[in-house]
Amino acid sequence: MKKHFLLFVLVGWSSLIWAQTPARRAMTVVDYLNIPALSNPKLSPQGKQFLYVLAESSWSENKQVGHIWRADIDGANAIQMTNGKEGENSPRWSPDGKTIAFLATRGEKAKPQVYLLNNAGGEAIQLTKQDAGVTNFSWSPDGKSIWFTAPEADTEDEKKRKEKKDDVFPYDENFKQRHLWRFDLAGKKATRITEGDYSVLSFELSKKGDKILFSKGVTPLFGDAYLNEIWIMDADGANARQLTNNSVAESNLRFSPDGVQVLFVCGCNAAFESYYNDKLFLMPSDGSRSATIALPETPYEISNAEWAADGKSLLILANMGLEVQLWQFDLAKKALTQLTRGAHALGGWDFVPEQNLHLVTLGNAVSPGDVHLLRGGALTQLTRHYNYLQDTFLLPRQERVVWKGEDGVQVEGLLSYPLGYEPGKRYPLVTQTHGGPASADHYGLGIGPTRYHPVLAAQGYAIFLPNYRGSTGYGDAFLRDMVGGYFRQSHLDVMAGIDHLIKIGLADPDRLVKMGWSAGGHMTNKLITFTDRFKAASSGAGAVNWIGMYAQSDVRTYRTPWFGGTPWQENAPIDAYWNNSPLKDISKVKTPTLVFVGEQDVRVPLMQSVELYRALKSLNVPTHLYVAPREPHGWGELRHRLHKINKELGWFAKYALGKEYVEEVAE
Repeated sequence: MKKHFLLFVLVGWSSLIWAQTPARRAMTVVDYLNIPALSNPKLSPQGKQFLYVLAESSWSENKQVGHIWRADIDGANAIQMTNGKEGENSPRWSPDGKTIAFLATRGEKAKPQVYLLNNAGGEAIQLTKQDAGVTNFSWSPDGKSIWFTAPEADTEDEKKRKEKKDDVFPYDENFKQRHLWRFDLAGKKATRITEGDYSVLSFELSKKGDKILFSKGVTPLFGDAYLNEIWIMDADGANARQLTNNSVAESNLRFSPDGVQVLFVCGCNAAFESYYNDKLFLMPSDGSRSATIALPETPYEISNAEWAADGKSLLILANMGLEVQLWQFDLAKKALTQLTRGAHALGGWDFVPEQNLHLVTLGNAVSPGDVHLLRGGALTQLTRHYNYLQDTFLLPRQERVVWKGEDGVQVEGLLSYPLGYEPGKRYPLVTQTHGGPASADHYGLGIGPTRYHPVLAAQGYAIFLPNYRGSTGYGDAFLRDMVGGYFRQSHLDVMAGIDHLIKIGLADPDRLVKMGWSAGGHMTNKLITFTDRFKAASSGAGAVNWIGMYAQSDVRTYRTPWFGGTPWQENAPIDAYWNNSPLKDISKVKTPTLVFVGEQDVRVPLMQSVELYRALKSLNVPTHLYVAPREPHGWGELRHRLHKINKELGWFAKYALGKEYVEEVAE
């Protein structure tokens, strides 16, 4: 009797708990757009606390607004430190850990300025008052000053002309050079360090604070980045010396702990020829020898690197295709050691050499990237802002897929299964191709301005992300397959991957959908001219005519390797440009295709999408062109993103599934 009574109580209690626990549900579009974005993890110098930025969706502001949070090193006592209406970003600890500096824009028509906040709390104090705002900043090693770069301010004459709308401007010449400043905290005075017709685009102070390593640009324009060079100078701006002389863009400039060497990252080979996976270079800080590649041959792309405290090894964040992991490289032994493993991609990374502590965001199939600590070889989750996702929603299972391209080369990608997947049953397949194209898709939940995997999976789609030829993290030969012609194996890799999923019985060949943004849009444009197998497509900010695109875009350096020169030079390789332009074969398109672009997109400008749309329209191919006001290359406004997703889901449902879709509305 006692046993039966106890069993009855236990069953009743468990039933009560189950009844009180809400069942997980499918994710809606608005649910997806409400997922916060976590970034900028920063360890305190003493390794006892950390900062990060959490941006949450505000439908009244029509954007995600970020605020700075602080927590103890074990993740406890998390607290929001700032709450400005426009948000805050780029938090930086003072060397003693007592003060936090950050960037914020506060006030009507205000520009980003540096603010200081006591770690104990209280009101933030505005530090800088630059007319054109601050672009980036850093504490001095002694904590007595803050160094920052800022664009030149308008002259009084320029201000008066703008007030009168006498504002005709010279195209590609209406920029302001950026220069380096030092703000003395005791004297509360800003002193300009650099002068001249050039820009300081990034900088690094030596550990002693007596030298500055900086990237010197002819202009601050993105398209001129290949003209940047590395320079070094004294802290007062004197004795400036050029360290590099090439035609490639260097980044991630770092002094060694003793200041004798510098490291940097460059997407080039040992001869400083462009269009290679990003590699790690070392050189003496006195410029006595040229820079050389630090690592032995590795297929991986070096995303970021830092010196160990003793200067004897380097810590490296490496793109390995689907994974992004931390590694350590012993300089004397020339040995690489992998520090992290798993089906994940590490994102934001901060390293405190003196404490040998790493802070990273970690994205995987159920999280866009909570903060984790790497200590003693173990990764520990510190924040739990994304735990609610797997507690609340049914999330798609994700796994690696491998197949062979047309020429037999192995290719890989990610597959996200539809909710309620049943083995042996075929499903509609949405193929999404990444941007770049010198980039890669990684393990992750599929969260971002153009990705919404949990929503697609909830609608019954399988989602396929192929890392086609031209992707990074798989070696230079894989990346450089595009050199000499963009669409060599790249589009064939995508189709081979789709055929593999059809062959194994997962994808329904009669319900295929294609979508992508930027280079993903280029690929969409190519594939709809290459095959009529897709029932619906969405082209986001994609190029259709490479000849026109060369001049229209704000960057050109990537395109000359693809096509063997410019379209303007004598004996120009026009055939290569035209033969790789989807417009050449646009008459073959049968696939109903949506087109999206930002009105202010300078990377893949509006006219590329207009050209695609008008061509499709003239051919009686079902299409619409949606232009988002104010938006650059990546859309940020919540209602624009909601509009895009609604239109895509409705389009896919109509043409691939043969059913209606009811658009969602927000607050």
